This record gives sequence, structure tokens and C-alpha cells, in this order.
Amino acid sequence: MNNIRRFEEFTPIIDESVFIDESSVVTGNVTIAKDSSVWPCCSIRGDIHSITIGERTNIQDGCILHVTHDSEYAPGGFKLTVGNDVTVGHNVVLHACTVEDLCLIGMGSVVLDGSLVKSGAMVGAGSLVPPNKVLEGGFMWLGSPVKKARELTDKEKAFLEYSSQQYVKLKDRHAG
Repeated sequence: MNNIRRFEEFTPIIDESVFIDESSVVTGNVTIAKDSSVWPCCSIRGDIHSITIGERTNIQDGCILHVTHDSEYAPGGFKLTVGNDVTVGHNVVLHACTVEDLCLIGMGSVVLDGSLVKSGAMVGAGSLVPPNKVLEGGFMWLGSPVKKARELTDKEKAFLEYSSQQYVKLKDRHAG
């Protein structure tokens, strides 16, 4: 595929069950695990550090995923890690951060270098997670900059897994 691109010695490693829309580009040191999906017009660029996307994670339309290189300003650089069962909403920017399992990153949000979104957290649409911020799981986080808004309801917690499962079904329909 022309949209899966080698960069220097790195070629993306993509499980055969992954759906990647032909309008998205995946470059370099990127690993995408089984049953995940990358929807139209996404850029996943692992050129100056690594990007890892777990199982059953969906990267929705228009997302940008990138990393930070090793320098005096960022010793060692920052990789990007997205866990299992994560829903990344439309037009999200994930930059050199870590999003653990069973999270939802709302549409139009920006998560910056060194930030950690812990398992079971929801980031509301349009939120800004500043560099090195840690978001506790089990809570809704909102705003710019993001602040803890409230504890998630049981229904919202259940929705985190439901969302990832629905995207697995949808990617299968698109791939079929």
C-alpha cells in the first residue's frame, strides 16, 4: 500500500486484522495491534520516535499522531503509546503522550508531550491536556487546560468498552 510508508530503517508493523482507510498515512516506527482501525485522513508519523497502538483501538477521522525527538529540550524524546480499547475521536491530536487502556479522547482534543491519560479516563471534546499532565482514570476531564470535572457514571464506564467493540464491528464491515 502506498499509504503505509517506510522511513529509513523502519517499516510499520500492522496486524493483518487492522483496517486502515486508504486516505490515511502511516509512516515509520509504528506498530498497530489486532482489530484496531484508522479512519479517513489520519496521519500517524513515527519518524523520530516510536508509536504503538494497542488492540481494538480506533483512531477516527482527521487525527494526527506524532512524537518528539531526543534533544536537550526533551532528553530521550517522547514516544506515543495508545493502549487497548481506546476510542480516539475525530480530529484529535495525540503528541508524544501515553493513553492507557479503555479511554475515550473526545473530538478535537489535544494531548501533549509527556502527558499520561490513565486507564478508564474520558477527555471531553475540545479539551487541551498540557505537557506532563497526569489524568486519573475513572473521571471526566474537560477544558483548556483540562481539569477534573467529575467521576464517571457506571454507564459511562461501560460505554468505554462498548465503543471499542462497536468500532471492531464497523471496521469489519468496511474491510469486508
